[in-house]
This record gives sequence, structure tokens and C-alpha cells, in this order.
Amino acid sequence: QFQPVESGGGLVQSGGSLRLSCEAPGFTLDYYAIGWFRQAPGKEREGVSCVSSTEGFTNYADSVKGRFTVSRDNALNVVYLQQNNLKPEDTAVYYCAAKYSGSYFYSGAYDYWGPGTQVTVSS
Repeated sequence: QFQPVESGGGLVQSGGSLRLSCEAPGFTLDYYAIGWFRQAPGKEREGVSCVSSTEGFTNYADSVKGRFTVSRDNALNVVYLQQNNLKPEDTAVYYCAAKYSGSYFYSGAYDYWGPGTQVTVSS
């Protein structure tokens, strides 16, 4: 069973940084498109970033462009979401989602979801 798991969330002050990780032990993550999504209290889930399988094409929501970076470390079989210059509006539960092959920026495309990791950015 494919089960991605996020880690790296926490409490950070405005302007700080976090690096979220997505892992799925037993599976080669490079073969999967990976999407990062977030859901803040009282708000709908929104796409944050995605990286395609193998080729490594990336896409970002306008709200995080220039601040967040998604990357793969295939040697460690991890996908990262580097979050820089965090803002209070970035506060949300962040989810890693996966689908075998391709590149997707919409949540409906993804088959597998992690339980989420909380990112809280204080003012």
C-alpha cells in the first residue's frame, strides 16, 4: 500500500523557514508526481506546488512563487518543500499527494495522500 507521509512542520515566526519532507517507504518516489496542498482553518484546500515524475518539472501557486521550492532527493527517496519567508497566511496543514507518473496541479488527480503536517506561522 502506497502511503506518503509528511514531516517537517512546526511553529515558525513570520519570515522564517521550514523544510517539509514527503516520504513513502518501499516505493520509488521519483516515479510519482508529487503535489503539495494545504488547508487552512475555514478555507478550502489549495494547491501549493507540484513536481512531475522523473522529469522534475515544477509548478507553484502564485501565492508561494519565489518563496517555496519543491525538489527531489532521489538518493534519499524524499521530496522536499522548502518554505522560505513564511507568512502568517501560510499557516495550514500541508499535505503531500502522489500519483504514479505525470505532473498534476489539481488535487483530484492524486491517488494517495499523506496525513498532513501542521505549519504555523506567527506574526
